[in-house]
Amino acid sequence: MNKKKIAIILFSSILIIYSGYYFFFSSSDESSLLTTKVKRENFTSKIITSGEAQSNSLKKITGPSTQLTKNNIYNVKIQSLVPEGTFVKKGDFVGKLDPSAVNQQISDGRLNLESAISRFTQQKLDTTLSLKQERTSIKDLEFSFSEASLELKQSIYEPPSTIKKLENKLKKITRDLKEKKENYLIKKRQANAKMIMVGNEVSKRRNKLDGLMELLKSFTIYSDSNGMLTYVKEWNGNKKKVGSTITPWNPSIANLPDLSKMESKTYANEVDIRKVKKGLKVEVGFDAFPELKIPGVVTSVANVGERKRGSDIKVFQVLVKLESTNKNIKPGMTTSNAIITNEKKDVLTIPLETIFSKDTISYVYKKAGFSISKQQIEIGDTNNNIAIVKKGLNENDIIFLNKPEGYEEVAITSLKE
Repeated sequence: MNKKKIAIILFSSILIIYSGYYFFFSSSDESSLLTTKVKRENFTSKIITSGEAQSNSLKKITGPSTQLTKNNIYNVKIQSLVPEGTFVKKGDFVGKLDPSAVNQQISDGRLNLESAISRFTQQKLDTTLSLKQERTSIKDLEFSFSEASLELKQSIYEPPSTIKKLENKLKKITRDLKEKKENYLIKKRQANAKMIMVGNEVSKRRNKLDGLMELLKSFTIYSDSNGMLTYVKEWNGNKKKVGSTITPWNPSIANLPDLSKMESKTYANEVDIRKVKKGLKVEVGFDAFPELKIPGVVTSVANVGERKRGSDIKVFQVLVKLESTNKNIKPGMTTSNAIITNEKKDVLTIPLETIFSKDTISYVYKKAGFSISKQQIEIGDTNNNIAIVKKGLNENDIIFLNKPEGYEEVAITSLKE
């Protein structure tokens, strides 16, 4: 009986001590403290950025280019444009450019052509009249030659001086006739040259006008393929729309993206860009479809930064190719890009909020039986939430998420060598 009583008393004493500790320590202190366990899991470090979906393969719908330069037109406004996102087929109307500059040149071209035709007609009449007069003069000389020849034949009985005079007259007429015919040929060639010149001017003016008419036709733009139409972005990031200007050097007014070849264009800041490399895996999400996640891979990292609009922060462009497609994805959708910069398998991890530091020493508050100790740890890679523990803790060790009161002066337990 004595042994039984002793065992009962001993058990009751232990129970009272434990209950007292639990009541006074746990209730007063640990009730306000949160704990967690050291986990063994896979570690992933990510850089989260926002971006925009776009196609990495597209066809450009353009207005005229070379013909604008030929006609000294360097800026043309977009007069009308179908809404962005419209599905168009080959031959469908896309947009129209403002024709005012071309119409003015067409009006001038018609006047110039009429003037050239008038000069051509005048030159033709002048040439006809001039050559007609020359031919008449030749005929008059030929008639004089005939008369002189006849007169010479009839003068056989005249005195020698008369005959000589008639012979000289015939020679002079013969010489004049020969010279007149030679001059006629020269004047005819001159007239032909002038006619060719004014004729070329007419052809030049007519071709100019025909070119302007063709240019005017090209101001109405049609699709040369099937697809969903998207607007072109200008250098400042604004989209070309009605009222925007195209130039011969940048005549694009819209795009037809290949929706089977999509990518996400995003930007990383100066701190994160050193971690981003070509070939890294990416989890791409879409604000419009929160449940949709598509794997991607980094295909391009800019070497030169650019200033973010409205800020002094410099960012670097990163292109992420989507490795699969989805019919719901459209160009211009906002994307969230989780770029996986580091992955490690089967490592010990703890939340960042459990880590405290003093000087260069990192430590945690660790539960050790009924007490709490300050345990030095060696940490490895970290992400936004957790850190890898290299030394100082074991799996399932219980550590505190906030600092217990009254333990600031407790010595830190050093790492075992």
